[in-house]
Amino acid sequence: MSKAQQGTVRYWRIQWGIILTGLSVFAQLYFFQPLLPALGRVFSISPAMSSLAISGGTAGMATGLFVFAFWADRWPRKQLMTACMFGTALLTMISAGAPNFAVLVVLNFVKGMVISGISAVALAYLAEEIDGNVLGFIISIYMSGNILGGMSGRVSAGFLNGWLGWRYATLVIGIIGAVFAVVFLWVLPKSQYFQSQKIQMGYKFRQMALFLRQPMLLAMFVVAALLMGVFVSTYNYLNFRLEAPPFSLPHYLIALVYVMYTVGIWGSIAAGRWSDLYESTTVLKTLILAISAGLLMLLSTHLWIFVVGLGVVTFGFFGAHTIASRIVSELVDSGKSTATSLYWLFYYVGSSIIGTGSGIFLSAWGWAGFIIGLLLLGLIGLLILVIVSRRHP
Repeated sequence: MSKAQQGTVRYWRIQWGIILTGLSVFAQLYFFQPLLPALGRVFSISPAMSSLAISGGTAGMATGLFVFAFWADRWPRKQLMTACMFGTALLTMISAGAPNFAVLVVLNFVKGMVISGISAVALAYLAEEIDGNVLGFIISIYMSGNILGGMSGRVSAGFLNGWLGWRYATLVIGIIGAVFAVVFLWVLPKSQYFQSQKIQMGYKFRQMALFLRQPMLLAMFVVAALLMGVFVSTYNYLNFRLEAPPFSLPHYLIALVYVMYTVGIWGSIAAGRWSDLYESTTVLKTLILAISAGLLMLLSTHLWIFVVGLGVVTFGFFGAHTIASRIVSELVDSGKSTATSLYWLFYYVGSSIIGTGSGIFLSAWGWAGFIIGLLLLGLIGLLILVIVSRRHP
């Protein structure tokens, strides 16, 4: 039995099924970003505290990815992803009725753990079921679906919050997620090549310890954590900046700003092409510099300069993320899934800690201090990369 080839019905079903995972779960992971000011007003909490609605979910992702690094290969791929799709939608709908902010954060943490089940096995499912000649393309489709999911969740939540309030916005997004789960169950074919594997916890821990002792791998993990923290922080507190003077934008225009996420798709594609032509670490350094330039543009009080700066940050981040994950996969000959799990673990830990911690800079030193703090974190990542790449080319 041959693997799914482009143009076949099975390939088509896999392609649309895997797109649905990103559209659904990443919309539900990040849609609270444009709602943070509303949560702050409703629950009388600071911007940094309100960001726990996002950081709780990404902390759950980090926790879940660590757990699934050991257990994911035990369960059939489609069954696990389907259960996670329905579980995510259910938790989103329940969170619409959260009686207080603490309950909302706990629900988002659990939801992040559930979502991690999809991230843990989606790429493995594609590698097992798709013909190798088109695997790279279908993976790029999967990543694009994740980006579009994050964008659509933010944009729709921004509009729905302005019209209906945050609770109804949450409920609607959860219902849409449930519909996507039903379609996913119908569309995605069952695995044909999956084989359940025994849990080898001791072996996994030894692999992780080995990877953490390799300077370039450790550098990629830390850089991913820093850059993800910078990126999520930027979007976490974007609404606070845009709804206040000097911009004072209405909710429907702020919601449209999140369309900038589509720039990330082009950043990922461009970075992949550049890394085929130039050394990957050189491309990564350049993209970090681009992120830094974009952050400086976010200090402007001119709306168009601000928007362009946001686009540069978005382009640079997704490009850098693509290159860093490629470097990790190329450095590891055996245990790629373990190395990838570590990468995602650092990625979401950085999102959780920096995404909330940076709100303290915003409250204490205003937008300028907040941006300078993010800029320093990005430059620390660049410095680490420069030092390690020179010692371990």
